[in-house]
Amino acid sequence: MKNDGLIRVIVVAVFVLLLEIGCRSGVIDQLTMVPPSEMVVALIDIFRTPELVQQVAASLLNIAAAVVMVILIGFVAGVVIHALPRLRAAIDPLLSSYYALPLFAFYPLFIVLFGIGRLSIILMGFLTGFAAMVLATINGLDHIPDVLNKVARTYQMGPVSTALRLKLPAAAPYLVTGLQLAIAYGFIGVIASEFILSGSGLGFAISFAYNAFDTNGMYGLILLLILITTVLNMALHRWDKKLATRRRRE
Repeated sequence: MKNDGLIRVIVVAVFVLLLEIGCRSGVIDQLTMVPPSEMVVALIDIFRTPELVQQVAASLLNIAAAVVMVILIGFVAGVVIHALPRLRAAIDPLLSSYYALPLFAFYPLFIVLFGIGRLSIILMGFLTGFAAMVLATINGLDHIPDVLNKVARTYQMGPVSTALRLKLPAAAPYLVTGLQLAIAYGFIGVIASEFILSGSGLGFAISFAYNAFDTNGMYGLILLLILITTVLNMALHRWDKKLATRRRRE
C-alpha cells in the first residue's frame, strides 16, 4: 500500500515537471496553459482576494447542500426500492439508463420553476448524484449476509433496530462508495450549472476569468477545484479502507 502511494506521488510529480518544462520551453503555448508554478502563485492570490474567496465559499455551500440532499433522499429511496420488489423491477431499467439522459436539459425547466439562483443550481447537483446514491444503497442491501436477518429474528429486533444496528454497518462500504460518487457528481452538477448561468460561485469565477483572458487566474481556480476534490476523495478512500479492515477483523 505504501509503495502504491509512493508510485502515485512520483507519477504526479513527473507529470507536473514535464508540464512545467513544456510551458517554460515554449512547447506549450502559455496563452493556452501556464506553468504549474504560476498556477500555484495564482492559487495563493485567490486567498488574498475576498471576492474570490466568497465565490469559492458560495460554491462549496451549494455543493454541500446538494450532497446532503443526495445522501438523505437517495438513501431513503434506495431502502424503499429494495424493500418493494415490484417497484424495484419497474424502476431498475430507469436507474440503469439514468446517466444516458442529458441531465442538463432539465436546467431550463428548473429556472422556469424555481428561478435563477442557488436553488436551481443545488437541484441540478442533486439530480446529477441522486441515482448513484440510490444504486449504491440497493447494492449494499443486496450484499447483506442472510445470517444477519436470522440474528434479527432470533433476538426479535424491530425493523428500525435491525436497519441501524445490523444492515447499515454491513452495507457501509457500499454506502461510502455512494458517498464518493455523490460528492463527485455534486461537484460536476453544481460547477457546470454555475458555468451555464450564474452570477456567483467557482464555476462562474472560472468562466469569468476565461472570458477576460485571465489565464493565470483561471488555472489557479481550476487547481483549487482539483485540490478540494482530491482531498475529499482521499479522505473518503481512507475511511473506506478502515471500514474494510474492520470488516475483515470481525
